[in-house]
Amino acid sequence: MKKFATAMLAGVAMSMTLASVADAKDKIVGVSWSNFQEERWKTDEAAIKAALEATGDKYISADAQSNPGKQLTDVESLIAQGANALIILAQDSSAIGPAVEKAVAEGIPVVGYDRLIENKDAFYLTFDNVEVGRMQAREVFKVKPEGNYVFIKGSGTDPNADFLFAGAMEVLKEAIDGGKIKNVGEAYTDGWLPANAQKNMEQFLTSNDNKVDAVVAANDGTAGGVVAALTAQGLAGSVPVSGQDADHAALNRIALGTQTVSVWKDSRALGKAAAEIASALADGTAMDAIPGTVKFSGGPNKVEMNSVFLAPVAITKDNLNVVIDAGWVDKATVCQGVAAGSVAACN
Repeated sequence: MKKFATAMLAGVAMSMTLASVADAKDKIVGVSWSNFQEERWKTDEAAIKAALEATGDKYISADAQSNPGKQLTDVESLIAQGANALIILAQDSSAIGPAVEKAVAEGIPVVGYDRLIENKDAFYLTFDNVEVGRMQAREVFKVKPEGNYVFIKGSGTDPNADFLFAGAMEVLKEAIDGGKIKNVGEAYTDGWLPANAQKNMEQFLTSNDNKVDAVVAANDGTAGGVVAALTAQGLAGSVPVSGQDADHAALNRIALGTQTVSVWKDSRALGKAAAEIASALADGTAMDAIPGTVKFSGGPNKVEMNSVFLAPVAITKDNLNVVIDAGWVDKATVCQGVAAGSVAACN
């Protein structure tokens, strides 16, 4: 709870400061979404819209539908519609490069949203994804400190997948090196699609004769695919599974015992910060003058960027009340199908 409170206070402080910086009205902020397949992006969008409306700015958007080529034309379209700033959730962090360069050349600030776009002239806003990976591995390791581990990673075109995996490896390296944990399967998940995660998990179960003791899955969508594969083999609930995003279905799986942890990255706070940062940059605020900005050069190409990182929170069966009390999800959704008395948050 202390971490949660600290993160929320930091967000409030940043919002108050940015509100005084970004005071010009009627700006247009264009948002390029990679897709809307994950539940959370609708939550992010609502937060961005609300923050822009509060300052009199206009929201325009485009959905790339998981197509990197379409996202390039989407960004061009947003620029043509008069966007004064862009927020981009990249489908492919490398492929989006030319569109970002075009925007920067035209004096339009770009916020790389939640996924790294390595360009020194873009701003990077996200949660600490290496820490998310650490949190995922810690909670799974608590349940299964030894045995056969499978790693269902995110999309290979998204740097976040590697940040998450790096964080998990920091936690598990000693046990792996000592022979207590064996990596019996590791794969990227094309497009972060749950169906692809399920196929990968099915293959790993087959190749290991179902002898899988734990799964570190990159997000709740991939975790859902993993749990589906485990369920088909009668293993759901006996194999710890990680995730992130605090999707409602995942929180219910945690209450039911088929998923161990979901790292909550409050996308309401992230969306609000993105809108305020984009608005401030459009007003001419220097990137390094944005409150809370730090220098980040942890990407594949080590490009130094101005960045803001928000703090994530690990949600397990023991603290499901945190997301309920915060209004992220209602108790009925979390507790659907849960046996009476089995989960404190559902009592």
